[in-house]
Amino acid sequence: MNNAETLITGIAYKVRKLIETNERLTFENNQLREEIKSTKSKVDLFENNINTLQNQIATLKLAKSLNKEESRTNVKLRINELVREIDHCIAILNQK
Repeated sequence: MNNAETLITGIAYKVRKLIETNERLTFENNQLREEIKSTKSKVDLFENNINTLQNQIATLKLAKSLNKEESRTNVKLRINELVREIDHCIAILNQK
């Protein structure tokens, strides 16, 4: 009977250890799940920031290209003005 008591005591000890280990691992698992949620929310925030910055870059590129077009328009207007002046000069020379 002493042998059976020893076995039962050993089994009870091992069961307690398993329960403690299970509780510890469950706690760690919950912590890791929370950390995953936190990390996912950070990733989402960073992705939103990236999208916002990409949109800003596209807007700036568009604005820059519009400025270039404005310069082109100014150049075209200046060329047209010079051509009119040349035509005017040619017309004056043809009158003499």
